[in-house]
Amino acid sequence: MSGHSKWHNIQNKKGKTDAQRAKIFTKMAKEIMVIVKEGGANPAANSRLADAIAKAKAANVPNDNIERAIKKAAGEGDSSNYESLVYEGYGPGGVAVVVDCLTDNRNRTAASLRHYFDKFGGNLGASNSVLWQFKQCGLIIIEKEDVDEDELMMCALDSGADDFDSEGEAFEITTAPEQFSAVRVALEEAGYQFATAEITRIADNNVSLTDEKDRFKMQLLLDALDDDDDVQEVAHNWEM
Repeated sequence: MSGHSKWHNIQNKKGKTDAQRAKIFTKMAKEIMVIVKEGGANPAANSRLADAIAKAKAANVPNDNIERAIKKAAGEGDSSNYESLVYEGYGPGGVAVVVDCLTDNRNRTAASLRHYFDKFGGNLGASNSVLWQFKQCGLIIIEKEDVDEDELMMCALDSGADDFDSEGEAFEITTAPEQFSAVRVALEEAGYQFATAEITRIADNNVSLTDEKDRFKMQLLLDALDDDDDVQEVAHNWEM
C-alpha cells in the first residue's frame, strides 16, 4: 500500500537532523505563504490554509514559524513569487515518480531535477507520462498507541472518509480531496493527534525493486529530491 510508504517516510523524517528538519519547516512555510497570497490569511475563510496549518503542525513545525509565514505573505513587503510545477519521470527499475514543486525559477528547478534523475539511473518524462498512475486523495495517518480502533474508524467514516486501514503500525484514513477538510476537522475536534494530514498523491499500483543496486539508487534519488529547496512533495509507486 502506498500509505505504508508514507508511514515509512514519516518515520524517516522523525530521525532527521536539526538542519534537515529546518529545511522541512522552510518548505511548509513556503507552501503556507503561497496559499495565503491566493486565498487570504484567515484559516476560517481559507480552507486550504487551515489544511496547510494542520499539515505543518503534524510535522511539528513550531507555531511561531507558521504565524510568521502567514504574516509575511499577508504583508505588502513580501515580493516573493512562486509558481507550482509538476514534474514526472521514472526512477531506477521503472519506478514512477511525480514531483510537486514551488519555485521562483523554473529553469533552475528543471535543471536540478533532470540532474537528479540522470545521476541516479532514472529519467524525466513528458507531461502525463506517469501522472495517470496516481490519484489525489486526503490522507490522515494516526499512530496506534492509546487509540481505540473502533472509535476512530466510526468517527472517520461518519465524517466522510472513504477508507480506513488498520494494517501496519499506524491507522491510515483516506478521503476524497473535497472531503478532507471535514474529516480532518472532525478528528481534530475528537482529540486525535496526526502523524500526517495532507492532500497527496497515491499510486494505484506499487512495484517492487528486487535489484539491490536499484533500491540503493532509488533511495538516493528520493533523498536528493527531498533535499532540494524547490521540491514540496514526491510521490512514487515503489513498495518500500
